[in-house]
Amino acid sequence: MAALAITVVAIGFAADVSRAAHGARSVRRSENRSFGLLVNTLVARENAFDGRLAYLLEHGGSLTRVVFTARLGQLAAALPAWTQDAALLRRPTIAHQLNVVVAQTTEERADDAATVLNAVAAALRLPWVALSASGGTLAAAQSGLQSTAATWSRARFGLVHEPGLVHLAALTTLVANLALPTTLATLAASPSLQLHRSAGISAVEVTPTPLPAPAGELLLIPSPSTSLAATVTNAAETYQPVALTATITNAAGALIHVVHQRATLGPLSSIGFSLGTYALAPGSHGTLVLTLNGVSAGGRWPTVRRYRLVVAPSGTGG
Repeated sequence: MAALAITVVAIGFAADVSRAAHGARSVRRSENRSFGLLVNTLVARENAFDGRLAYLLEHGGSLTRVVFTARLGQLAAALPAWTQDAALLRRPTIAHQLNVVVAQTTEERADDAATVLNAVAAALRLPWVALSASGGTLAAAQSGLQSTAATWSRARFGLVHEPGLVHLAALTTLVANLALPTTLATLAASPSLQLHRSAGISAVEVTPTPLPAPAGELLLIPSPSTSLAATVTNAAETYQPVALTATITNAAGALIHVVHQRATLGPLSSIGFSLGTYALAPGSHGTLVLTLNGVSAGGRWPTVRRYRLVVAPSGTGG
């Protein structure tokens, strides 16, 4: 009787173990399949990035600087999501520590991709805020992309014989296999991607507003204080440092006012310079010269503006 009881208990225990094992296997199958879905989505995004960047580098020589910069910026905007996804995939633990492999290789690849993007922007002198990266060389970044793809190629079959029978996609290495120094040199030589600096003095403002006068002459209303301002416009798709000097001399050639201003203009932008105040006696004459340094002449706006100053007799404009 005792033996029968033991047998019954043993059979019941075996059934419990079988149910628990089946339940554990079901959980692992679910985890593996969810992990596989997330990883394959991430790999697809990385491969899309790889393909888009490789195509841009090989065929971007026909684009304008504005379009090329925009497309490079779109690629840069995709990188933060890689590291965010990598952090999420660190848990739960998956067979063969695949979750750790995915997280580490993805973080390394994001860093290497950022290094490549920074190198492209630097080679073409694009307006670019450098992406956070470890600071490695371009060659090291390409080697890293190749190495992490190889690591993943060995690890990605780890779930094929695990519950769920999950197949994980491979990483591509299009950018890693490019001869990037040659590719970047070719892009830098492309006429449409050449950096053409163009900045000039686009407007001059005098307060009080001058009276009507011939071109090149400012007929000023008598005033104890006349203020001067100028606008400088950068027509290039890059940052442009400039220095603006305003000088005023009287009819005898004596210097009575001088102001120096410096600034760095953003791409395709303008900036206003306040050039101080001065005073000329009613009925007097003088010369105003505005000179913009740091850029070549010949652009849309002049880099030097010269005006003959004529102050109306006292009582004019009252």
